[in-house]
Amino acid sequence: MNAREAILGKARRALADVPDVEPVLDVPVVRPTPARDRTHEQVVDLFDERVADYRAVVERATGAAAADAVAGALAGRTPIAGSGPLRILVPPGFPPELVPSGIEVVTDGPDITVSDLDRCDGVLSTAAVGIAETGTIILDHGPGQGRRAATLVPDLHVCVIRADQVVAGVPEAVAGLDPVRPHTWISGPSATSDIELDRVEGVHGPRTLHVVIVGPAG
Repeated sequence: MNAREAILGKARRALADVPDVEPVLDVPVVRPTPARDRTHEQVVDLFDERVADYRAVVERATGAAAADAVAGALAGRTPIAGSGPLRILVPPGFPPELVPSGIEVVTDGPDITVSDLDRCDGVLSTAAVGIAETGTIILDHGPGQGRRAATLVPDLHVCVIRADQVVAGVPEAVAGLDPVRPHTWISGPSATSDIELDRVEGVHGPRTLHVVIVGPAG
């Protein structure tokens, strides 16, 4: 008896008292509608769902409610300094009407060191595009998005993305990006499962990602 026969023999003996089950052949397979075949409103809904799957906080807002959503994302957080207002990094070009009152605004720029970033309680940013199928946000570091380090060092990233910036899939997203610009692709908060498959967040980026989707879907 070779090794294959020995293994199959053990499997047969282990299944000897398991009754046979007739296969069910007529059950229809329901496949989800591909994102590219959905309405834009459905695409934005899918983006919302997929971003949340990554354990990010997702909030929908329209009009003036967007400012309240951004303020709510910061509410209740304890400053790194232990007291005083939150120190929030705000990149040049971020919509000023969305910057909450009662915080210490740190304006990002080349004079802001990594140590300065590490002392910030969070960062606000806009985005270039969102991908519904993968729940991914892409930054091209244009106005309102800051440098790569700006959204990688602080522990909280509040990202504001317009509903009309959400596309169905990766091909549509890539087609709309400037290939000469740097791109950062974000799928949920920073996380790793390298150590005994235990998920640990915040190892090499923000521990918390809060996404505010602004505007109607279509």
